Amino acid sequence: MKANLPNTDLPRVVVIGGGYGGITVAQALRKAPVQVVMIDKNNYHTFQPLLYQVASGGLEPDSIAFPLRKMFAKQKNFTFRWAEVDRVHPDKKCIETSIGTINYDYLVIATGSKTNFFGNKEIETNALGMKSIPESLDLRSLILQNFEEAHDHQSTEVQDRLMGFVVVGGGPTGVETAGALAELKAHVLPSDYPDLDLDLMDIHLIEAGGRILKGMSENSSQDALRSLEKLGVSVHLNTLVTSFDGSVVETKSGEKIDASTVIWAAGVQGAAIDGLEEAIEQRPNRLKVDKYNRVEGYEDVFAVGDIALMQTEEYERGHPMVAPVAMQMGEHLGKNLAQMFKGAPLKPFRYFDKGSMATIGRNKAVLDLGKLHLRGIVAWLGWMFVHIFYLIGFRNKVVVFVNWVWSYFTYDKGTRLIIRPYKRKDKNSKEKVAAG
Repeated sequence: MKANLPNTDLPRVVVIGGGYGGITVAQALRKAPVQVVMIDKNNYHTFQPLLYQVASGGLEPDSIAFPLRKMFAKQKNFTFRWAEVDRVHPDKKCIETSIGTINYDYLVIATGSKTNFFGNKEIETNALGMKSIPESLDLRSLILQNFEEAHDHQSTEVQDRLMGFVVVGGGPTGVETAGALAELKAHVLPSDYPDLDLDLMDIHLIEAGGRILKGMSENSSQDALRSLEKLGVSVHLNTLVTSFDGSVVETKSGEKIDASTVIWAAGVQGAAIDGLEEAIEQRPNRLKVDKYNRVEGYEDVFAVGDIALMQTEEYERGHPMVAPVAMQMGEHLGKNLAQMFKGAPLKPFRYFDKGSMATIGRNKAVLDLGKLHLRGIVAWLGWMFVHIFYLIGFRNKVVVFVNWVWSYFTYDKGTRLIIRPYKRKDKNSKEKVAAG
């Protein structure tokens, strides 16, 4: 069965994934003589850097999401289909989806990444990732459910476990999540749960390497570590988590931590699609691409963003799996394809690193701009400005800004709602792999 798409005599460019890589490709092709077909398992784009704020109750999910159809409403050569992609058939130049087969002249894979549990099924079953809005809402519900349950128990042992939180992974996501939990403990939860002894609430950040924020400067790493410790977060370096059964975290050294909530931010891997196995670098599960983002071994298949592994002298292991890389790759590829249709040669991609940043809490952030290192309120304001700037949609920018201003002056987070109670996954359940 073929998917229902508008008939066209123009070349068809199919883009799989509505993240930053996918939308920038499509936008760059808005004036090109092609039909652009985007496919995603969600009908919205997610601003992933702020997912942790949804999880901690700082923002509502609709403030960091934007409908894809609305985003491209004025682009005449654009068509969107809400679907999951099952397989690519490069020999037939088509893809299998949940709504039928779709033929393509050129294929752009922008499926992004997914949480990497490194093959540990027990942790995958019991811990929570944070790569999507549903996962963030699950985490928000679980956090609040734990406090409600702790409120009903008189046993300090049970309360200690229910109010124990372990964040695994010392990258920006882990650091920002741990900081957000610490601020909840300091400013929000005491008024919500005055009968609970919040001294029993422990927040642990566990990093397998020798320092947190290893992608940033040593100064930023040390500043972030000091800020987390001042907030009461216990930071464990050179520590590898080996198991989590739902109530106890165990490390390779034999240390055990009582906690009912583990947030897994220890790594990601490419969200690859079946059919292009020969081009996949297995360990990061990313598609090997050349300097033009063309997938190795295929003339008409391209990849951008987290799923693309472009190895250069500067980036021997590929570019970092972050939004700025996806945006630059997507825009560059879109312009390249538009020029290619005019008969012009492709230009090689080169990443321009605009800097790195992470926030730890109120007035606490670190920012690296080349050799310049900023910290404290200046870096925090810079972090706020950049994140609001890159949000899509004027309404979202205003809503997020107002929420942050309100939270800053009132020490309150206004979305502590259990919309749908979280239930842990069945150990026998299987994850369905989908694009987007």
